[in-house]
Amino acid sequence: MVRLVGVDLPRNKKIAYALTYIHGIGLTSAKKIIEIAEIDSDTRVYDLTTEQSVALRQTLENTDLKLEGDLRRFNGLNIKRLNEINCHRGKRHRNSLPVRGQRTRTNARSRRGVKKTVTGKKK
Repeated sequence: MVRLVGVDLPRNKKIAYALTYIHGIGLTSAKKIIEIAEIDSDTRVYDLTTEQSVALRQTLENTDLKLEGDLRRFNGLNIKRLNEINCHRGKRHRNSLPVRGQRTRTNARSRRGVKKTVTGKKK
């Protein structure tokens, strides 16, 4: 089992796809990291040697990417700032509504949660 930046990488996946389990690394940056570390892209995680895992660890430390905890903290502080200055985006975050202008009359179920049925009022 290989552990990088506090994340256990899945054993059976190719190294490029396994690196995407780290928050802040997508497929493109994973391929660049592998290229810098001089590891074959077809290598599976369980086939990594200790030298290769050390090279990956050093490459991740030397990149200027924000990863895992630092990135989550950075994003959380940005959202907190929006809430504190009481801007439109902050209000939308606070009320668990879509932030970027999507419609909410229909859809937006993943952001708003499960439907809550409101009973009809008798006349």
